[in-house]
Amino acid sequence: MAAPAWNVILLDIEGTTSSVSYVFDVMFPYVLRELDNYLKCEWNDPALAPVLDQIAQDAGCEDFATWTADCADEAERRAEVAAEIRRLMDGDIKATGLKALQGMIWKDGFERGELVAQVYDDVPEALEAWTSAGLRVYIYSSGSIGAQKLFFGHSEAGNLLKYFSGHFDTTTGPKKEAKSYDTIAAAVGEAAEKVLFISDIVAELDAAKEIGMDTRLSIRPGNKPVEDGHTHEAITSFAQVSIG
Repeated sequence: MAAPAWNVILLDIEGTTSSVSYVFDVMFPYVLRELDNYLKCEWNDPALAPVLDQIAQDAGCEDFATWTADCADEAERRAEVAAEIRRLMDGDIKATGLKALQGMIWKDGFERGELVAQVYDDVPEALEAWTSAGLRVYIYSSGSIGAQKLFFGHSEAGNLLKYFSGHFDTTTGPKKEAKSYDTIAAAVGEAAEKVLFISDIVAELDAAKEIGMDTRLSIRPGNKPVEDGHTHEAITSFAQVSIG
């Protein structure tokens, strides 16, 4: 067997390893349903404090105390956070603080068995084949690293975390900017041309290709239609990714 063309495969999640509908129809509604109660129950958890500061910074303030200075009491501060989270989710805004809080709420859901992540049938077999061939597999998603680990650790196919060498999220940089992929290539210790990035979003693939990464466009049921004119090879299954 010929050696693989790449040393690293970098994967998006929704629309690539998992359906967009699962994220939008199951995971996001779960956050909205549990948000108020979660904030009330966990308000004094020290782990929540830096997330609240990040939400405030995403909103353009120095910190959470400054952002909520006009609130009369804890209930008003919680309401302010909940309103901002709903606003961000309504706009599908990939804010770092939002993603961190979503991850904390999903953690409860996954650990209680209320959430079980959906992955496409071809994904576990491909992960096994790629890693057995010596490839390293990483995730790059707008969802927080913590949420990614929960997702793949509690999937319909079982715990898939053993297949991943690492995870990247929006703390690395925006997914539609070439600099983010430069950062990832440096972090995994590979030349860009030795990395294959798979995503359902053409703008993300364009950014990765700009720095020399190889790309594949994921076409899955329920994904948004893709306009003609892009330069990325399309695949409908990970089985179409030839590794030699």
